Amino acid sequence: MDNPACRAIVRPMFDADVIIAGGALTGASLALALAKGGARVVVVDRLPAGAQVSPDFDGRSYALALASQRLLRALGVWEAVAEKAQPILHVKTGDGRPGEGVLGGLLHLDHGEIDEGPMGFMMEDRHLRPALMAALAEAKGVTVLAGEEIVAQEVQPGHVAVTLASGRVLKAALLAGADGRGSPTARRAGIARRDSDYGQTALTCAVAHERPHGGVAHQFFMPSGPLAILPLPGDRSSIVWSERRDRAEDLAKASDEAFLEALRPVFGDFLGEIRLEGVRFAYPLGLTVAERIVAERVALVGDAAQGIHPIAGQGLNQGLRDVATLAEVVTEARRRGEDCGSALVLERHRAWRSFDRTALTLATDGFNRLFSNDNPLLRAARDLGVSAVAAVPELRQRFMREAAGLTGDLPRLLQGKAL
Repeated sequence: MDNPACRAIVRPMFDADVIIAGGALTGASLALALAKGGARVVVVDRLPAGAQVSPDFDGRSYALALASQRLLRALGVWEAVAEKAQPILHVKTGDGRPGEGVLGGLLHLDHGEIDEGPMGFMMEDRHLRPALMAALAEAKGVTVLAGEEIVAQEVQPGHVAVTLASGRVLKAALLAGADGRGSPTARRAGIARRDSDYGQTALTCAVAHERPHGGVAHQFFMPSGPLAILPLPGDRSSIVWSERRDRAEDLAKASDEAFLEALRPVFGDFLGEIRLEGVRFAYPLGLTVAERIVAERVALVGDAAQGIHPIAGQGLNQGLRDVATLAEVVTEARRRGEDCGSALVLERHRAWRSFDRTALTLATDGFNRLFSNDNPLLRAARDLGVSAVAAVPELRQRFMREAAGLTGDLPRLLQGKAL
């Protein structure tokens, strides 16, 4: 199997080394990473070409951990968006109530306490997505089938075969599911899911404000759910407001002015007067976790593997950790002449992701349940815990490095290194 001539004979039997179901941010990143490692990749995206790309500001943005920024730089994408990124220099969290401001448990994380630089960057979707799609279009060894959909998959000796809605059949060593929380890839592979409904809805938008934010990200823990105020370039911030489902549904239907009137007492006046920019979105919050992230000839990444609460802004970052791990495992296997879709290779991916994936899923779930209430005993306990962390420099630095994605056994891409 280490004989290059042998691999040259075997490879043309397949349409690709890896077929990726889903061409959004995680799927596109995985395709680029695998292509950088020399793999032939087919991306099957049910949306038509260009449907995900719009130059207009719609309020959608992402908190990219420093490790995720390093991955994008290693993939050759960061240069195209660097000037449009807003560094996250500080993070401030605290308990609060609408109209009363921060009541206790204040934690201030300052990037100056670690050597690596900003803890992360805020990036608008209208900049990141086109940059990824442009890089994908130019990537050697990547074929994008836009407007197509996988309707069936079957594991056959030595490969997996997928059938498209058009009737076309493709074969590859591995099928990667990057097709979201309801992942048809996972379902067809017989992978069960554990789902939990938080009874909350996230209201997301962007606001312009009178005063500069100073690169500070705020997280206020309200009884009905957390409110994140995340800095964007200029005097603008991204809002992720988690509210109880019934009230959130009313707010989602309200006029812009009525929505602002409800937001102002929650937001506070520390940035001066606010006004909406772009459009508003609302989506129900829940936890959905695939019981396995690998099956025979199948691997899951991103929300297909785990969809978590946005309380720490780690959803996309978690998906990019999946990408970095799977891409490295597959690339190294191919270089050794191994079957990159074999059970032995996929077990390496599963084992590498296991602890980090479980720890972050439990942490975001636990934090939301702990902080989304107004129980005085819990409030006192959590405020005491946050205050203890705030008082110890070593703990603050640990929190910052965790938020930046710099802890644990990092794949090469998350270190900013080529595969």
